[in-house]
Amino acid sequence: MQFIDLKAQYSRLKSDIDSRIQAVLDHGRYILGPEVAELETRLAERTGSKHCIGCASGTDALLLAMMALEIGPGDEVITSPFTFFATGEMIALLGAVPVFVDIDPETYNIDPSKIEAAITPRTKAIMPVSLYGQCADFDPINVIAAKHGLAVIEDAAQSFGGTYKGRESGSLSTIGCTSFFPSKPLGCYGDGGALFTNDDNLVDRMQLLRNHGQDRRYHHVAIGINGRLDTIQAAVLLAKLDVFDSELEARQRAAAAYQEQLKDVVQTPVVREGYTSPYAQYTIEVDERDAVQQALQQAGIPTAVHYPVPLHLQPIFASMHLGEGAFPHSEQAGKRVLSLPMHPYLEAGQIDQVAKAVRQAIADVTTVTK
Repeated sequence: MQFIDLKAQYSRLKSDIDSRIQAVLDHGRYILGPEVAELETRLAERTGSKHCIGCASGTDALLLAMMALEIGPGDEVITSPFTFFATGEMIALLGAVPVFVDIDPETYNIDPSKIEAAITPRTKAIMPVSLYGQCADFDPINVIAAKHGLAVIEDAAQSFGGTYKGRESGSLSTIGCTSFFPSKPLGCYGDGGALFTNDDNLVDRMQLLRNHGQDRRYHHVAIGINGRLDTIQAAVLLAKLDVFDSELEARQRAAAAYQEQLKDVVQTPVVREGYTSPYAQYTIEVDERDAVQQALQQAGIPTAVHYPVPLHLQPIFASMHLGEGAFPHSEQAGKRVLSLPMHPYLEAGQIDQVAKAVRQAIADVTTVTK
């Protein structure tokens, strides 16, 4: 069994993907070719954003967003400690300071009620993470940001295709950033990402910065990066975008089947009313996770842990002197979360197999620990 079955997806889309890639090989515009512009238009339309800027990765999207907002040394960016490392990494890379706020233990997203207390005169932005696919609670976050004159950057690396109160992830803040890493709900065949904004000045700035800060060939008006999206990756994404809605529906069905079979034995994902999730991961919580994970491995069920060590406990951030107990909900989640196989091509029998194995593993571990 595959944790994420990209081969099954390719089998379905082979002719479309191959013809899209062949078109790029035929015209030879491998950097910022016409497929990039086509993709940007379609993604902007899908999200309801005025602008979309394709870039080289979700990590670069976060970096470019903060560069466009002129975040730098001494500035502070409020974010969640329970996320992939890139969220805090890009803040620190610019010389800014990540200021962590604990999560809501039910959704795993930043707790809006704790944000305002973390704001200082050095705060420049709030960067909520829409983890596992469910959007953070943006209405109160945006209200707090407006009150204090702050930008909001959505780390939507896992939530593209999700919605919040009828609005698409990526369009919920000053700048939305997403990833097209192959395992994402919409993924390419390498690294890729995108930024979304309604701000005309910010889009000009981000387009400049993703291409070495040049406003025309060999004329550089800013220090930028090589953050361009490859044309071949855009071509792959265009082929996948044609079936994305049907894949989202398949993910919803798989999640519902998991929920029905596991709700009485483990803590299953909570998607709140008014939200939809693309289920970038289907993440449960279990006691004795290592034993459960080992039992599932022996049963042939692949699993993953997203993420075992919160950012404030990573060695590189030790100088912040935020030890165990600083963010208890994030720390507790890091010890208990376990992600199960999730992709649009899961068959009913496979879901039954996973659920049966989880139930058996929980029963066995419970017996041993009694």
